[in-house]
Amino acid sequence: MATFNIRGKNIEVTPNLREYVEKRVGKIARYFEGIEEVFVLLAVEKGRHIVEVTAEIPRGGLVLRGQESTADMYSSIDLVVEKLERQIRKQKTKLERRFRGGGFKSELFAEEQKARNEQQHEDETGEYPVVKTKRFVVKPMDVQEAIMQMNLLNHNFFVFRDAQTENFCVVYKRNDGAYGLLESDN
Repeated sequence: MATFNIRGKNIEVTPNLREYVEKRVGKIARYFEGIEEVFVLLAVEKGRHIVEVTAEIPRGGLVLRGQESTADMYSSIDLVVEKLERQIRKQKTKLERRFRGGGFKSELFAEEQKARNEQQHEDETGEYPVVKTKRFVVKPMDVQEAIMQMNLLNHNFFVFRDAQTENFCVVYKRNDGAYGLLESDN
């Protein structure tokens, strides 16, 4: 059984809240053998109740992570558990391959698999289908211009070539409304 490391930021982790987290998030640990510790951060920021869950699976060298925020902490906990279960379901075939000698309890999905088939978008080889290819000219520009272009296009990311370094870069809009930058090491 996994141990829970539950921390609160701008919120007191009451015994009832701790019990609810362990019960709900514990559902995730049942899919894998060897999860020793699950880290849960409960935070309240600007009226939003944020739950972040991170579970390291030592045997497969994987990290399972999810974050959700709503106006209610209990709803955020429920949503993050649903999100993590969707991630596991979506990657079921790949997880089965990675944990061939055991460690992943795929039989938990047997009844659920009959009810709905979320694997319909994944072909028999387990590869991700590419449904659209787009070609475009990557122009040299600075980060601020790239962010402006991204916002003008109403996209969540934008690929460009840094005018100073000539490296390929990607700017993206983060969930918190800020911007991120990915730089290549060419």
